[in-house]
Amino acid sequence: MAKMFVAGEQLDSESKQTTEVRNPATGEVVDTVPKGTVNDIRRAIDVASGALKKWSQMAPSKRGSILLAAGRLILEQEKELATLLTKEQGKPIRESILEIRRFVHTLDHYGGMAKSLRTAAVVLDNGRHGFVLRKPIGVCGAIVPWNFPVSLMGNKLGPALLAGNPVVVKPAGTTPLTDLRCCELIDKTIQAGGGPKGVINVVTGPGSVVGEELLVNSTVRKIGFTGATDTGRRVMQSAAQDFKHVTLELGGSDPMIVCEDADIDRAVSAASVGRFFNCGQACLAVKRLYLADKIADVFIEKLVEKVKKLRIGNGLARETIMGPLHTAEQRKEVEEQVADAVKRGGKVLYGAERPRGGDYDKGFYLQPTLVTNLDPESKMLKDEVFGPALPIVRVKDIEEAVEQANNSIFGLGSSVWTRDINKAMFAAEHIESGYTWVNSAQIIYDELPFGGVKQSGIGKEHGEEAIEHYTESKSVVIATETRSEAVGGE
Repeated sequence: MAKMFVAGEQLDSESKQTTEVRNPATGEVVDTVPKGTVNDIRRAIDVASGALKKWSQMAPSKRGSILLAAGRLILEQEKELATLLTKEQGKPIRESILEIRRFVHTLDHYGGMAKSLRTAAVVLDNGRHGFVLRKPIGVCGAIVPWNFPVSLMGNKLGPALLAGNPVVVKPAGTTPLTDLRCCELIDKTIQAGGGPKGVINVVTGPGSVVGEELLVNSTVRKIGFTGATDTGRRVMQSAAQDFKHVTLELGGSDPMIVCEDADIDRAVSAASVGRFFNCGQACLAVKRLYLADKIADVFIEKLVEKVKKLRIGNGLARETIMGPLHTAEQRKEVEEQVADAVKRGGKVLYGAERPRGGDYDKGFYLQPTLVTNLDPESKMLKDEVFGPALPIVRVKDIEEAVEQANNSIFGLGSSVWTRDINKAMFAAEHIESGYTWVNSAQIIYDELPFGGVKQSGIGKEHGEEAIEHYTESKSVVIATETRSEAVGGE
């Protein structure tokens, strides 16, 4: 049985109860984890609070070197970690390897940033100088989803730890195992580097118990959350009781616009990967496809042929390109969204069926699905489709495409494919999203800030901006000589 990780130790829950972690491809039990209680999470928060002083007083360069060392240690166990991730999450092993490497890349990015952290300074008046201090915010809670449990945990750990904060991680109930192991390895490097126990802690258990205590406990000063928009709304409400800082990376319904002058083959490939990577279970993913009328028929024909070649199966099989959905409930939700589109007149071009027979009957498999002729009120266009189904819409020009793209409560990512710089800039300036890719697959860069607009979240992850969300700023004025002592107020 896997155990919680608190103060550098593996622990059971005081409840003595456990929760099974099952493989979405086979239904088999991968392992069990403790069912944490309020007292379990409170202990972890108190331990983190006790580690704050020593950890925050270490030089940023030292904390950075620890993050770099943690990345190297994790890479040494890449195969073991990727295999565990595939077993608990369901994604193909090649995608799990990419996720572990993505996690390490984020640790490396913030570890490498350590020696270049700067704050602002300004010459004021009357012999005064001003500067800005950035101090650790305090104990941080990281609430991590099941779709990319490792890399999305890294988005929180990297900046939080570099800034000098201890962290308590609440992993998703269905994917806690790889998170636990990665955090144990990070803690090993923290202690080897002279850091205290309790800088990084992991408590498993129900979100209504463990997660809720993170939100309402006054010792916790920051919450980093990735998950559904409805859940994010509840997170924000709970955190508001004592004015916690929050970063919310929530749902999305990312539009991909393909103009008549686009490189069709490259765009087709981007649409396929952008929709069906991780079986379509990504907040940031191609979820609505808008095609210029002139190229729509050719594009659709090429996309259908490409999608037909996606090999579905157990993620541990090397030939698998797309694994199962993570849960039966997730598959049912996608099937209902497709059924709603068909009921409203939509046409299924490919997919919308469960593969049958043999090992397929053991897991939560669904064929990659393409749907066209959609009613604008279809759930596939109005809601977030968190699975392997893609609605396709024809448009007459870039202006209509952008107008329809913005007809959504979400604003996470977006992409446009065109050889015309004017069209590209029009889309970049007018699409309501936190990120726009032009002639590029949707790849996140640690060098750039990432966060949604509208109901896709608040705050930023990645980039130097993430550090700002894990620190408090303080303005300092120093008088070197006295001239006029006129007083102003605000």
